[in-house]
Amino acid sequence: MTQYLYLVRHGEQRDAEHGVVDGPLSPRGRRQAALLAERLGGVPLTNVWYAPSTIATETAEIVRERLPSLEPKPSALLFDCVPSGPTPEVPRAFSGWFASATPAEIEAGRAQMADAWAEFVAPGGNERHDLLITHNLVIAEFVRHAFDAPEWRWLGLTQAHCGITVLKARSGRPVTLVSHNDLAHLPVELRTGLVEPLPI
Repeated sequence: MTQYLYLVRHGEQRDAEHGVVDGPLSPRGRRQAALLAERLGGVPLTNVWYAPSTIATETAEIVRERLPSLEPKPSALLFDCVPSGPTPEVPRAFSGWFASATPAEIEAGRAQMADAWAEFVAPGGNERHDLLITHNLVIAEFVRHAFDAPEWRWLGLTQAHCGITVLKARSGRPVTLVSHNDLAHLPVELRTGLVEPLPI
């Protein structure tokens, strides 16, 4: 049967502009999460997992408050990470991106993402709708993996806060991308987290 995997980046963080890596949601981030929950209200969600970071946990709590039948579960496989390291194939425009990542962090990220794919992409006997509330690079790596693209190709994929990316997995078939970074539930002023603002 078919598994639908809904990949969602956490809401906007309150102090991200000051270089704080993790922390509580901003008021705008809380509104993003509430609108996300409204958007998902008609989806027959089977499971919900979230990264145990503060921002992802608070996003999951807001979704649960509005969809009380759900029981979100934390998973360390959804923590933010660097999915792979520099190779000769990486375009020069991205080469500086790895300056702050150690070889150990890169290896840990690669292993984490391999485990995350094996854990969460698992079509079975019944149709499933699974929600993962996680971080930008994790979602980028899931999309890269779905396309079997070069290892570095998660670079350049950006997910907006509380944007929805949907993958479809069926036994014996390649995973397909149903939609990427769907923001229809968010008004323009709540579409944050992108490297560049959307032109439309």
